[in-house]
Amino acid sequence: MITLPEGEALHAVLEIKRSKFIGCALRCNNEEEAREFIHSQKALYPDARHHCSAYRFTPLGLNTIERSSDDGEPSGTAGRPMLDTLNGTGLDNVCVVVTRYFGGVLLGTGGLVRAYSDTVTATFDNSPRVRIVTQGIYGLDFDYATAPRAEAGLRAAGWNVTEVVWDAFARVHVAIDETRLKELAAVASQLSGHTCKPIFLEYRTVDVPLA
Repeated sequence: MITLPEGEALHAVLEIKRSKFIGCALRCNNEEEAREFIHSQKALYPDARHHCSAYRFTPLGLNTIERSSDDGEPSGTAGRPMLDTLNGTGLDNVCVVVTRYFGGVLLGTGGLVRAYSDTVTATFDNSPRVRIVTQGIYGLDFDYATAPRAEAGLRAAGWNVTEVVWDAFARVHVAIDETRLKELAAVASQLSGHTCKPIFLEYRTVDVPLA
């Protein structure tokens, strides 16, 4: 899944026949976050005539959810074109709001479709992007004497050690793409004298920046 970096809002402003269109987009991971973002834009520009919106997100392992709103514009002239343009970016888990200040000149159906679509395009122009990757977190159990050397060896070899939990033994947590599980098992066995095997703990998602 490709989306925006967490917490980085995008902005664009277009003026078309004296109407001002303000685009703003934000990563939203569920419908509640999207609704909160839409409400925040309405609160930011309370005197604007329209706050049209579109969003899409895909919960882990579930179907994509898409919603759009014309917010008082003629049906089909704002929300749907905005959603179509958003889908064309290839981004997921994103909400975009276009606020319009009416300039006194009617744009017509086609003009509105173009204006809202162009504002969304401008909002996402040259935007930073990340890929959401699911990783497995695995624990490697070492005795206290072996753990410091094992942790240092894992880090030196480029493994993503997220933490070390010290209890009756030292459990080193490593985040991996699961295609590398056999490789991790071999390294853990070598570091422990063939006594350690990876123990699955949980899945987590991480953002990987795209060039």
